[in-house]
Amino acid sequence: MFVEHLPDDRGQAHTLEAFTAALLLVAGLIFATQATAVTPLSASTSNQHVENQVSIAAQDLLTTTGESGNLTAALLYYDGDGFVNASDDGSYAGVPPESHPLHDPLEEAFGDRQIAFDIEVSYPEDGGNRTGDTTMVDMGTPSDNAATASVRVALYGDDRFGADGDERALAENGSASYLAPPVDADRPAVLYTVVEVRITAWQM
Repeated sequence: MFVEHLPDDRGQAHTLEAFTAALLLVAGLIFATQATAVTPLSASTSNQHVENQVSIAAQDLLTTTGESGNLTAALLYYDGDGFVNASDDGSYAGVPPESHPLHDPLEEAFGDRQIAFDIEVSYPEDGGNRTGDTTMVDMGTPSDNAATASVRVALYGDDRFGADGDERALAENGSASYLAPPVDADRPAVLYTVVEVRITAWQM
């Protein structure tokens, strides 16, 4: 019995079809790569790593300056109208001057790493019914990848504040001169108040 084999061009069609699909796939990948702009602030593993490093640096700074007493000294470096040698609004626009207790720690943690930061001080007002805040350092609006760290600091009635750090006791001047009022106006000489210092840092 004779079986006639007719020319079969389906193989060529399948090859052409596979080649076209591969070409479309490669073109799609190239388009997706070109359409995604990769910037230093784009979300990525490396940016997450930088954010973690900034967060650790901020928390370490708060811990070490808290233990050394420099953080309390920085909170008391206040002269009634704002932090000593600050700008007209009472805050610093960058790393505080060399006389400031946090100058060296901030320079070491952020100064040479192109990292901007804000420092806010929050405290209870109206007997603890609401919260007030004062800016110590304002370097701008944080990016979406900013990291934060905070710590609470107790201030006592005999702590002295001012340009030289010993001009007036907190209990003697109260909220008229210091940035925060006493948490208990009837007994300011004991525990004056507890403030929260918060650092928000981000890579420029």
